Amino acid sequence: MSDLFNAAPAITNIPELSVSELSGAVKRTVEDAFGYVRVRGEISKVTLAKSGHLYTTLKDENAALEAVAWKATVQRLSIRPVEGMEVVATGRLTTYPGRSNYQLIIESLELAGQGAILKMLEDRKKKLAAEGLFDPALKKSLPFAPRTIGVVTSPTGAVIRDILHRLSDRFPVHVLVWPVNVQGQTAAAEVVRGIEGFNNMDPENGIGPPDLIIVARGGGSIEDLMPFNEESVVRAAAESVIPLISAVGHETDITLIDFAADVRAPTPTAAAEMAVPVREDMIAQVRDWAHRMFQCTLAVIKHAQRDIDHASRVLSNADRVLEAPIQRVDRAGLQLDRAFEKHLNAAEKRLMRISLRTPVDAVNAMGLRLANVAQRLKIDLKPYEKNVAALGRTLDTLSYRNTLARGFAVVRDARGNLISSKENAKGDVTITFNDGDKKARIS
Repeated sequence: MSDLFNAAPAITNIPELSVSELSGAVKRTVEDAFGYVRVRGEISKVTLAKSGHLYTTLKDENAALEAVAWKATVQRLSIRPVEGMEVVATGRLTTYPGRSNYQLIIESLELAGQGAILKMLEDRKKKLAAEGLFDPALKKSLPFAPRTIGVVTSPTGAVIRDILHRLSDRFPVHVLVWPVNVQGQTAAAEVVRGIEGFNNMDPENGIGPPDLIIVARGGGSIEDLMPFNEESVVRAAAESVIPLISAVGHETDITLIDFAADVRAPTPTAAAEMAVPVREDMIAQVRDWAHRMFQCTLAVIKHAQRDIDHASRVLSNADRVLEAPIQRVDRAGLQLDRAFEKHLNAAEKRLMRISLRTPVDAVNAMGLRLANVAQRLKIDLKPYEKNVAALGRTLDTLSYRNTLARGFAVVRDARGNLISSKENAKGDVTITFNDGDKKARIS
């Protein structure tokens, strides 16, 4: 048995490698052969470490591939990986000697196909709508004629030129441009900074916040417009204190910022048209109002002139104007004279009737009337006088004064109520005798 272990080694020209040397050779081979790859698969087991690195797995029906995105890359990713999402990962393949496996170092991540993108956007839209970010009650009205308009867009594209040209044609205003990238990994963060920057401008620094914000970019594919579907951009638009117009893409392009904005414009040019009125139309309107005011004033003056002319024609013959009033005065005077004469005659007749009788006759007549009244009132009162006398004697007998005269007394309390029992006889009392009252205290 020992001969087996002591046997001479087989003669071969294969070099002897350590585990580390072999792992290093494999690593170099894999990285050289797969230095830049794009892998399509379904995300599984997403883990975000405390260090900021993201670990996940890409899989399909037959295989699985470990993948990692370093912290700096995670911050630049245009989408946030979610389990079950189908993506295309771009990066380089390498090995992990510590576990003898290979993995993909992710440098960028994108959704695989429009179907996956649309599903993700629909889910995100439902989530943000449930939070109330798209509530119509939160929409702000656009100012009629803003003095300053802030535009968040690329400073070099055709979009800003179209907006400035249309504003100049319609109603020249002061325009502030916040330059941003409208496509790429940093676009969403730059747009958010632009919206928040305009809202946080301090007038004390010389430049105040604009009266209106336009977020604009030209058309593009659904992937190109993805920055305007990011949650951060949607939230910044919804939280903007300044009214905001979303003008992203062409008329058929819909992004999530459109739902959060106060107004959606189909194109950047249309946004400029919504932002300001047409100066020439306003001038024409003012001129029309001025013409109408002049015509109304002229009509009033003409009407007043007609009244004056009519009055002057009438007043030129004063006697004719006063004919009717004079007749009314004469008629009223005649009626007054007749009424006064009639009243005077009636008074004379009453006086004559009174003066026909002498004072003696009046006294005699009054005496006769009194005699008649006395005769009607003459009644035999003797029976009644007896009854009254009997009742008087009875009342005198029953009077408590006679009782007091016999030595009795009446006791009343402080309020004047009669005291008829010894239980109520206490405190200050008044005792009435036949010849007067006395105060007393019963203890």
